[in-house]
Amino acid sequence: MNRLFQAWTETVYQQAVHSETGQAPAARWEKATPAERAVPEPALLREAFLWSERRKAGKTALVRLHGNVCQVDAWLAGRTLELVFDPFDLDRIEVRLGGKPAGTAVPFVMGRHRHPKTRTPDGQARTEPAPTGIDYLGALGGVHDEALREQVSYQFLIGGPREPAQQEEPDGPQEKEEGRD
Repeated sequence: MNRLFQAWTETVYQQAVHSETGQAPAARWEKATPAERAVPEPALLREAFLWSERRKAGKTALVRLHGNVCQVDAWLAGRTLELVFDPFDLDRIEVRLGGKPAGTAVPFVMGRHRHPKTRTPDGQARTEPAPTGIDYLGALGGVHDEALREQVSYQFLIGGPREPAQQEEPDGPQEKEEGRD
């Protein structure tokens, strides 16, 4: 699986032009500065994948989100808030007011634990697509493996290929006794 993922990443994903940037990811990476290549903090990375929606808190500081009702701090009653959440876990919702943290919404009535868009319209979990009979990853993996074989192998640069060392028997070499049957 890792070999096929690497093949797809290197031959398809990294080479295709991205619709937003107008560049292939590999080309964009080559032009990036060291600061742009830095690994983001885990909290920042988590934040990038959260979803948010705006809701107005009622007089009793309750907000509704996709069939759920949550309690926010009393001072937020009547205000329009940003609810920030993981779409696969609606049990924890961060509250923001004007882009600044304003606490966590406490579940009051939970009717759904996942965002509706994480399921199919009939409420079932997403299923695997029907097989097409084409082994796309197998073909891609074969092409990638062939390309790797054509690259320089550093083991041949110094002294040529090496023969595997002959392994001895676990108890050491045994002598053949001649004349016994």
